[in-house]
Amino acid sequence: MKEDILEQMVDEYLQHKGYFTRHNIKFRPAGDHVEYDARQDAVHSDIDVIGIHPRLDGARRVMVVSCKSWQGGFRPKYWIDAIAKNKVVSGREAWRGFRELTREKWAAAFRTAVAELTGSSSFTYITAVTKVVGNRAAWQDNATFRENLGGNPIELLTFSDMLKELFSSIDTTPASSEVGRVLQLIKASDWSLDK
Repeated sequence: MKEDILEQMVDEYLQHKGYFTRHNIKFRPAGDHVEYDARQDAVHSDIDVIGIHPRLDGARRVMVVSCKSWQGGFRPKYWIDAIAKNKVVSGREAWRGFRELTREKWAAAFRTAVAELTGSSSFTYITAVTKVVGNRAAWQDNATFRENLGGNPIELLTFSDMLKELFSSIDTTPASSEVGRVLQLIKASDWSLDK
């Protein structure tokens, strides 16, 4: 598998909910954008997972997911502060990990990529994380992020959120993915932390 385990879990989660999915969709600012800088913008970013539900309408029809599989968890207020103060985190400016949320030229390219792929400018943006440390609302309600996403909703989705929903509905019909099969085997074994 090319994707990390969080991406695989997101894929399983979305497919379980009826979405058709694609991975690693490339995008970058248009060369004719007024702020385009060939030195800074030549390298593509990518959408980790995108899901399209054929039976839903509105923002829930298209789910666009950015995965951050950091084992220490995701701290919304820390990242908002690091982005606002242009801090360097792990050797690069914090905003670079969230280009589509923080820079208009990247946001425009992101929205264009989503619209070209799905035929819709309406979508739900999800930051999928291992766990949230702190308050989700700071991230989900960030006015700058929402503006850059064209007013579309933002959600934080944790590994635990997905696992709880998937685990309760897993049955014995062989799953179509490796992640689904592993979850089936864990459930079949009656394993729990309590034992």
